[in-house]
Amino acid sequence: MAPEAPRHPSPPFTKESAIQKVRLAEDGWNGRNPSQVALAYTPDSKWRNRADFPEGRDQIEAFLSRKWAKELDYRLIKELWAYDGNRIAVRYAYEYRDDSGNWFRAYGNENWEFDTNGYMERRFASINEHPIKPADRKFHWPLGRRPDNHPSLSDLGL
Repeated sequence: MAPEAPRHPSPPFTKESAIQKVRLAEDGWNGRNPSQVALAYTPDSKWRNRADFPEGRDQIEAFLSRKWAKELDYRLIKELWAYDGNRIAVRYAYEYRDDSGNWFRAYGNENWEFDTNGYMERRFASINEHPIKPADRKFHWPLGRRPDNHPSLSDLGL
């Protein structure tokens, strides 16, 4: 198999390139296309996501397909927390509704580790969520990429 083209930005990260990598990840997840998102990870990537431990792109794609089939109207904001070399720490929040119309907000932290070509090798996520009232929602942009002028997590007090 031919080596994959680099996925920029690649490590070692600067503050600017880490912020760019975080935004690209956010944009991908807000696109909710499991096969596209899975391509950001190494073929043997290892995850921890709550009680799920997918390994490799096929399992990641299956995991994301299940996730977005039940987490409807999903909107996510990620924010850089720290970076060093080939690692990035992120905090994030997302909102979604279930098929009964109940809304939720989830908060989490992720630790990412990248290979030299910029593909994520490891992703460790810790997540908490709680129900919210529709009036308490803060993420109101049309489905897809968060507009550049939408407030960040820090701006929203999250």
